[in-house]
Amino acid sequence: MFRSYRIGSILGIPIKLDVTFLLILPVFAWVIAVQFVELAEILNLVIGAGIDPDAFAGTEWIWVLGLAAAIGLFVSVLLHELGHSVAAMRYDVPIESITLWLLGGVASFTEMPKDWRHEFVIAIAGPVVSVAIGVGSYLLLFAVPPAFGGIRFVVAYLAVMNVFLAAFNMLPAFPLDGGRVLRSLLARNRPYAAATQQAARVGQLFAIALGLFGLLALNFVLIAIAFFVYIAAAGEARQTALEAAVGDLLVADVMIPSNELVTARPEETVSDLLERMFRERHSGFPVVEDGHVVGIVTLEDVQDVASVEREAMLVRDVMRTDPETLDVDDELVPAMITLQRSGADRVLVMDEAGGAVGMVTRSDLARALSIGMVRGPREPDERDQPLEEVSMTDSTPHRW
Repeated sequence: MFRSYRIGSILGIPIKLDVTFLLILPVFAWVIAVQFVELAEILNLVIGAGIDPDAFAGTEWIWVLGLAAAIGLFVSVLLHELGHSVAAMRYDVPIESITLWLLGGVASFTEMPKDWRHEFVIAIAGPVVSVAIGVGSYLLLFAVPPAFGGIRFVVAYLAVMNVFLAAFNMLPAFPLDGGRVLRSLLARNRPYAAATQQAARVGQLFAIALGLFGLLALNFVLIAIAFFVYIAAAGEARQTALEAAVGDLLVADVMIPSNELVTARPEETVSDLLERMFRERHSGFPVVEDGHVVGIVTLEDVQDVASVEREAMLVRDVMRTDPETLDVDDELVPAMITLQRSGADRVLVMDEAGGAVGMVTRSDLARALSIGMVRGPREPDERDQPLEEVSMTDSTPHRW
């Protein structure tokens, strides 16, 4: 997705609009308006909507009804995602946000529950909400007088589209809702990572078939959906493989502890710092003053300082006093994601009291991942060992 803007919150969940949503909404409205007569005839045939398309054909009302139907559809998508979110809140799953974008909506969770029952309920909740909206819209149709044909069109359109939305999402194509239901059922009797890999393969095969059909039908919406499903399935399968590789390792297991850190002083000159970087083969240092970490300085922070200024410029003048940080008890995979999102090469590790207890770098995480991929998941008795017995750090100097 592209840049998104928060427009409010529901039940404490931030609601965002992606830039692509602002582009696709008028397109949806235009398509519905242009196809108004055909859609009205289909609704009459499928659910007996009782709409007279000739009463609106050729008038400006079709544009109003097209916009109303498009907005109603995206509101339905929002409620669909809220269904997932409310179910997730029941199991204390952290929810980052709900975002409406080009292909509908996405409820972003900090993590998915590993209990297959919980994932099943969360996955099925969205389609259940969509079916409920569809049935409710169909029942409401009987309460709208035939004279209000425009309202009947919008209500009938939402009745059909919500049922279609539920049915489409229940296709066993991971990461659609049906694919997540499939993974939850597979995870009943096999490892979570293996269930994810199998569900992802099914999702990718479905995406390939959908993409080919879209190409033959010259339907670019289907092609876009196929591309999204394929990429998302591969991405989640990769992340699950990462989680399986590093198991339940924490940042504390891979960080460079504070007593092993090579540090810089605020009063050092930039010139001296660059000499140390070359001599000691480090490209970044925590900055310590009076025994406390007060910032971090890296090669990127000093590279723009002119040569003639390096003898006069001090580390305190270029260091970052609010660098990216991690908690010592953070799990490793979210830590990797944090580094990737921030673009930082190294981050300070903080304890509960807010003190710096170490540092973790991209190379530390890469080494942990490489060893984890070769070693495979730890056995339960290994997971119960103290941290120092399963630490990924070693006594050799760390080179950044």
